[in-house]
Amino acid sequence: MQPQELLPHLFRTEYRKIAAVLCRLFGIEHIEIAEDIVSDTFLSATENWSLKGLPDNPTAWLYTVAKNKTKNYLKRDTIFKQKLLPEIKYTTDSTGEIEIDLSAKNIADSQLAMIFTVCNPVISAESQVALALNLLCGFGVQEITDAFLANKEVIYKRINRAKEKLKEAGIRIQQPGLSEIGNRLETVLTTIYLLFSEGYYSISQNVTLRRDLCTEAMRLNYLLIENPATNTPAVNALFALMCFHASRFEARTNDHGAMILYDDQDESLWDRDLINKGIHYLNQASTGTSITKYHLEAGIAYWHTFKEDAAEKWENILQLYNSLLILEYSPIAALNRTFALAKANGKPAAIAEAEKLNLSNNHFYYSLLGNLYTGIDNQKALGHYETAMNLATSANDKAIMAGNVERLKNLQEEPPYNS
Repeated sequence: MQPQELLPHLFRTEYRKIAAVLCRLFGIEHIEIAEDIVSDTFLSATENWSLKGLPDNPTAWLYTVAKNKTKNYLKRDTIFKQKLLPEIKYTTDSTGEIEIDLSAKNIADSQLAMIFTVCNPVISAESQVALALNLLCGFGVQEITDAFLANKEVIYKRINRAKEKLKEAGIRIQQPGLSEIGNRLETVLTTIYLLFSEGYYSISQNVTLRRDLCTEAMRLNYLLIENPATNTPAVNALFALMCFHASRFEARTNDHGAMILYDDQDESLWDRDLINKGIHYLNQASTGTSITKYHLEAGIAYWHTFKEDAAEKWENILQLYNSLLILEYSPIAALNRTFALAKANGKPAAIAEAEKLNLSNNHFYYSLLGNLYTGIDNQKALGHYETAMNLATSANDKAIMAGNVERLKNLQEEPPYNS
C-alpha cells in the first residue's frame, strides 16, 4: 500500500488513539495542544513517507514521533510542564521525563475515559455527538458537516462551545468509577445510539460516510463491552441492535444511493455473520432483571431478520412495540407499532389506531395511511401519499412517495379482468 492510500486509513484508526492518550495526559484545559501534536505527527508522516517511503512499521513510527513531539513540546514550554506535572499520574523515567504510554491497555483506558468525558450532560446531546465524532472518531469538521448536512461554521462553533463548557465545568478526563458508570452510562449509550442513527437513517447520499458513522458507533460500543465495569446487559443489547441493523446495510440502497424499502430488499445481501453476532450479544444481554429500550428494539430488529410475513414474526414485533411504548413512549415508535398491528391484526384495526395519532406534520404518518388504505379506499390512499410527498424534505423520500403515487395511479387505471 502506498503512503497516499495508507495514511487516510491510519489517520482514521490511529489519530483517535493517540489523541485520547494525550488528551487524558494534558487534561480538558489543554485539549487543543493534544490535538495539535497529533495533527503535526500526521503532517510529519505525510512529508517523510512521501520522500523516504513507508517505514517497516508505520503505526510504531507514528507512536514514536507522537511521543517525541510531546516531550519536545514539554521541554520548550517550561511553564506548561510545571503546571502539568503535579496533575500527571503517569510514571516518569530516571531523568524525570514524562513517559507517554501508548500501550494497548492505556489506549483502551484513555478512550473509555474520553467517552465518559464527551458524553457529559453539561453539553447538549447534539454537541455530544459532534464532539464524539471529532475527538473519539477522528472526523474533521467538514466530515461532520457532511454527516449532519449542516453549515460548517455551525459545526465548528458547536464543537468549540462543547469543549469550552467542559473546561468551565472542570471536567476531568479519567477512568470512570463504578458510581459514575452507574449514573452516566445511559447518557453514553444515548450518544452512541444517536451516532449510529445519524449514519443509518441519514439522508446524506454519501454512503461511505454513513457507513463510517455506524462503524464508529459500533466500535465505541464494543469498547464498553470489552471493559468489565461497563459490560452491562444494556450495552450488549445496544450492540445487538446495531448488528441487526448494520446487517442490512448493503441491501438498503441501490447503485445510485437511493433507499430501498424493507419489503423490496434483496435478502441475499444481508450479512449473516452480523446477524449471528447480533443474536450472540442479544443472548448476552438477557442476564439480569432490567429490560431497557435497547433490549426491546434489538428484539424488534431481530424479528426483522426474517423476511417472510409469518404470523409469529408480526405478533412478536407487535408485543415488543407494546412494551416499548409502555417503557418509553415516542410518536415514531407508535407509528411503527401501527404497521406491525396491520400485519398482525389486519388493516382496518391499524387504520383506527393510526388515525388517533394525528401526526399531521409527519410525512411517514401519511405514507403509512396511504399503505393502510391501499386496497380498502384507493382514492384516500392516493391523497395520503400525495400529502406525504409534499411534506417530505429529502429528495430520496420524495422519490419514494412519488413512486407510491405512480403505482397507485397505475393500479386504478388497470382495466377490470375479464375471464
